[in-house]
Parts: sequence; structure tokens; C-alpha cells
Amino acid sequence: MCRTGRSSDHGVGQGLDETLKADLIRVAHTVADAARPETLRLFRSTGLAADDKGAAPGGMGRYDPVTAADRAAEAAMRAVIARERPHDGILGEEMGTTTGTSGLTWVLDPIDGTRGYLCGTPTWGVLVSVADASGPLFGVIDQPFIGERFVGGFGQASVDGPHGTHPLATRPARHLSDAIVLTTFPEVGTEAEGRAFRAVSQAAQLTRYGMDCYAYALLAAGQVDLVIEAGLQPYDVHAPICVVQAAGGIVTDWQGGPAHGGGRVIAAANPRIHAAALALLQASLA
Repeated sequence: MCRTGRSSDHGVGQGLDETLKADLIRVAHTVADAARPETLRLFRSTGLAADDKGAAPGGMGRYDPVTAADRAAEAAMRAVIARERPHDGILGEEMGTTTGTSGLTWVLDPIDGTRGYLCGTPTWGVLVSVADASGPLFGVIDQPFIGERFVGGFGQASVDGPHGTHPLATRPARHLSDAIVLTTFPEVGTEAEGRAFRAVSQAAQLTRYGMDCYAYALLAAGQVDLVIEAGLQPYDVHAPICVVQAAGGIVTDWQGGPAHGGGRVIAAANPRIHAAALALLQASLA
């Protein structure tokens, strides 16, 4: 199965029969297909309104927008699951949790990167994954505007897009001083977490910001070496975990443990760069 930790996608799906795996892959693609038109309908439209979840009671204070496109996309995704896999559970960013009876849960983020969506940048994506009680099994990172779809799990690791369909493979080992690091926010969580991130960033060759889920897609495609974030939710990371690990990478929390619960996440192209970055993060937090 697709698991957070130091192994890649070898032995994925043990305990699930091939018919079930094939059905889950089919439904994951169908769910992503359903979200595409809903996200594109309002993308780069003038005057798109957004509510601020961060300012609402229980919000985190930081600007956290949600648009009609987020809600319409999740509704379309849920409709597919209700039709195709009615006994499965659902965890979605906008519409919460629906309890299932199959032992499987679909984890959905209809637009991961709504801030980028509002700005018109193509670095947001639709996240679809399916998980059991121990973590994510198969995941999709879909970028509707570019027409790219990254998949990982059940022995698959590929991207389909403008350049055709190609296997995914993360970068080979290199020194941290040669590494490219991606993240979403320059401040990266709390003040202490930000200091820890900067310790890695300052040791690396290049750092870029504002990528949201597309950062993990680029890591899986062999373009960059590290993605480091904090303050994430499960729906932010389940699909990226599957895609990165299927491509040969590693995803853990900042202690080297499972990351599918969210929080502090480090995704790395290989064990060497993971160990080097993790050591700096932990030393800075000590």
C-alpha cells in the first residue's frame, strides 16, 4: 500500500484483490474527471468571490478562501462516489466527513491552492485519494487548466499531460547544497517552524514558494528535491503521499514518522536528501 515512511511503492495494495484495485483506480479517475469542468468554469473569471474560512469561528486566522468552484467541484466528486462506491466513506475539505461501511475512505480536496486559483496561477490542483484505516492507498493530483494528471499507487506512477504519458521518477541523491526546495508559504507555519524551514532553505541551492499541491507533483516528476510544509490537513497530503512514494520518494512528518495525518510534512526525492533535511529541521526545533 501507499504508506508514509522510508519505502516507496513496492508491495502496494497487499490484501486487496486486483479487481478491487482496478475499480478504485477507475473511480479515482472518474472523480477527478468530474471535478475538472467545475474548477475550470470559474477559473480566471473576473470578480470571483471568496469567503474567508480563516476568519470564521474556529478558523486559523490566516486568510483561507473558499469559492463557489471549490464547493461545486466537491459536490460533483461526491456524486460520483455515491453512485460508484456508495459504501465507502468520504473526507472532503468543504463538506466534511461521510461515514462508510466498507473500510475505505475517499479523501478529497476539490481545489488545493484556492489562493493560487484566485490569482489565476496554474499551481492549484484537484486531490483525490482512497485510504484504509492505516493510510492512503492510491492518489491523483490533477491540474485541470494545464491538463496534467499525476497518479501513484497500486503499482502505478505516471503523469499524463501535454507531453503525453510518462512514468514518474524522483531525482537521484545529491548534496543538500545542490537541492531545490519548494513550499507554499514563506513563513511555513509557526515562528519556530519557520526558523526550522529556513535552516534547510539556507543550506539549499534554490527555494521557491506558492506551489501548493503542484510542488509534490514536481517532486514526483524529478524536477525538485524537497517539499517542506507545516499546518497541513489530511486532505492536503493523502494524494501527494501516494504520488511521491510511487515515484520513489519519501514522505514523513518532521520526526520521520507517518505524515498522512497532516501537520508538519517533508517530502524528499530520496533517502539521502531526506536525512540531511530532516536533521536540520530537528536540530532547529530542539
